[in-house]
Amino acid sequence: QVQLVESGGGLVQPGGSLRLSCVASGSIFSMYVLGWYRQAPGKQREFVATITSSGSTNYADSVKGRFTISRDNAKNTVYLQMNSLKPEDTAVYYCKATWAVPYWGQGTQVTVSS
Repeated sequence: QVQLVESGGGLVQPGGSLRLSCVASGSIFSMYVLGWYRQAPGKQREFVATITSSGSTNYADSVKGRFTISRDNAKNTVYLQMNSLKPEDTAVYYCKATWAVPYWGQGTQVTVSS
């Protein structure tokens, strides 16, 4: 069983930045494919970004050039640096770790509003 705990969400003005963190349990963290997803009110959960065990990254078109996913295997942590935030980025952001099966965190709220 893998446990994931997200943090770093909050209220930010349009154009601002936030960095989300997700700490995972488990001794094979370096093998996980890690990802960030988000779910806005009334909408389905959607893909934001992933990073593989080798460090390859992939992004949704809506966040390319603004968001950066990274990982620190020594700290069992995956990050999502979010810059130039827009009101449409408002959502609950979820961390996902996959090793044979997917595991999800509880989510952290990000609100972009003036």
